[in-house]
Amino acid sequence: MADQQHIVNKSPHVLLFPFPAQGHLNPLIQFGKRLLSKGVKTTLVTTIYTLNSTLPHNNNTTSIEIEAISDGFDEGGEASADSSESYLKTFKEVGSKSLADLIKNLQSEGTTIDAIIYDSVIPWALDVAIEFGIDGASFFTQACAVNSVYYHVHKGLISLPPDSTVSVPGLPPLERWETPSFVHNYGPYPGWSETVFNQFANIDQARWVFTNSFYQLEKEVIEWMRKMWKLKAVGPTLPSMYLDKRLEDDKDYGFSLFKANHNECMNWLKDKPKESVVYVSFGSFAQLGAEQMEEIAWGLRDSNVNFLWVVRGEEGGKLPKDFMDQKITDKGLVVTWCRQLDVLAHESVGCFVTHCGFNSALEAISLGVPVVGMPQWTDQTTNAKLLDEIWGVGVRVKADEKGIVRRGDLESCIKMIMKDERGVVAQKNAAKWRELAKVAVDEGGSSDKDINEFVCELKQAC
Repeated sequence: MADQQHIVNKSPHVLLFPFPAQGHLNPLIQFGKRLLSKGVKTTLVTTIYTLNSTLPHNNNTTSIEIEAISDGFDEGGEASADSSESYLKTFKEVGSKSLADLIKNLQSEGTTIDAIIYDSVIPWALDVAIEFGIDGASFFTQACAVNSVYYHVHKGLISLPPDSTVSVPGLPPLERWETPSFVHNYGPYPGWSETVFNQFANIDQARWVFTNSFYQLEKEVIEWMRKMWKLKAVGPTLPSMYLDKRLEDDKDYGFSLFKANHNECMNWLKDKPKESVVYVSFGSFAQLGAEQMEEIAWGLRDSNVNFLWVVRGEEGGKLPKDFMDQKITDKGLVVTWCRQLDVLAHESVGCFVTHCGFNSALEAISLGVPVVGMPQWTDQTTNAKLLDEIWGVGVRVKADEKGIVRRGDLESCIKMIMKDERGVVAQKNAAKWRELAKVAVDEGGSSDKDINEFVCELKQAC
């Protein structure tokens, strides 16, 4: 009887396996924290290089355990590969074997694994799970709308290059340039294009499919996807203190590859009037050309607004020489990195000029901040359309025929959000979405219910 009791009360154990990049790590780690709070033991699997390059100031305040595997580039990660194609190929070859070895080691120590929740862009992790008889769950870190477009390409329902307009269920028609760059400009990054289309290669063998979105945000597309898969919408995966506040001490993602100029940012913001600051950041990955950096710099100056601009260390050399010399310190602050959630949550911030990566889009929506979308590549062009036309929380600034956003266009979009009626509407919509995001993750909300259902199914299988 004691043995039976032990079996019934055993906590399920899942492995979380994100692609090793900041924007993929954050959602899966936050999902892991939610699972932990509901009695599921979670172990994060990341690469040796990622684990070694996370900052010593990271406080892992959760009980998520971490295991490292090799991607074949233990010293330098993806940046040390000859190309993204060779990185992705090696990661699959070395990572499959390394993940299998980790599972064997854990099992030999008596640790059971009830599910592997893997990043949808590494579907080979599902093949490894199946080999061991472990249930697999695919986790989309990008918008359902974007993944629907990729699915239609994968199935041959959207041709490459696409027609002048693209139609998928649950969305208004997309102009060709509004599809993800891997669709409308698939030539330059064949490895990544293939990767995003191949998310669906074996997805029908996954027991669950998760998305870092929430039902109200993408209702029509989620309904359509649910006809095919056991899709659970579990987002937005922000630290709980910015949403429902049910997970105590969950104030940040807790796993950062960048060091933030936190005190400098907060001290600077606290002296600024309410909703007077334009926050500018293009995420952890985008690389802008010197000409584009110059146009942004003078666009910000000409807007005559307070601005906080994140320019990563390696990008700093592209700033115009005389930009920092001019006395912009009263109006602007340039930092190498910041804690974006704290900045967006600050009452002095009135607008977010963003590359429209999906994590940044969700953070803006969840914290009620209107946006000026300035997409660069990958899913960002589609996210910008969603933010502008579907969710109504901002405007998009259009690039010219050279692909450069000019200073005058940036300035007029900033003014539109900060001073015009368009900004008032965006603010109202952003406030509406903020409330819906909170409701989704709070007790009894749509995302909370989906997570509870998953936990229930896991516990029944134990």
